[in-house]
Amino acid sequence: MKTIFHPAADRGHANFGWLDSYHSFSFGRWYNPEKVHFGALRVLNDDIVIGGAGFGTHPHDNMEIVSIPLSGALAHKDSTGTDGLINTGDVQIMSAGSGIQHSEFNASKTDPVNFLQVWVFPKLANIKPRYDQKTYNVEDRKNKWQVVVSPDEKDGALWINQDSLFNLADLQVGKSLEYQPRFNGNGVYFFVIEGEVEIAGQTLQKRDAVGVWDTNAMEVAAKTDARILAIEVPMLKEE
Repeated sequence: MKTIFHPAADRGHANFGWLDSYHSFSFGRWYNPEKVHFGALRVLNDDIVIGGAGFGTHPHDNMEIVSIPLSGALAHKDSTGTDGLINTGDVQIMSAGSGIQHSEFNASKTDPVNFLQVWVFPKLANIKPRYDQKTYNVEDRKNKWQVVVSPDEKDGALWINQDSLFNLADLQVGKSLEYQPRFNGNGVYFFVIEGEVEIAGQTLQKRDAVGVWDTNAMEVAAKTDARILAIEVPMLKEE
């Protein structure tokens, strides 16, 4: 088993007034050569946007982009014709493929929105751009993994153009969960949204993360009530 620990305090940080953003991996003006990606996971940004503000229309290509609101709601528009809201409890994915333009604004004029934006390198390049989102029942992740993004239609999750899965779990104190990678050779990046857990002998608190690979099973043990995001991705050759 191999691991890499990313404390919350070591994340990159940018505050533009309207946007307060923490970067788990090199992004924008913040660059750390030791934190460019974890396997196919390229970006994990923890963003807070003030009321009425947001990201104007901008392009992406050949990236799988997942947004997970933690509080508040986002107003989304893109060049596929999508125009709607992404609420807390929803998960959104865009396959940017050959090229997509989109905007993301706080749906509230007064209250901030906090969301995670995650980028994963795609399996196939230049596919037709696509958009999807789904509302999940948070009760279905109590003390178990809830698959919210997957390449396997049998999971009933949002489809991703990669051998990658996103899982959410709400663990009660004293409970533990095992994670077994679905795809041979994949690693898992565990991001603690709330609470305190132990993974692979490492204690993690709110917004800490640990990447684990070269193992067939990993255990997550809750030291307090906790919410965990587990992102399974292919590992790249240099990993």
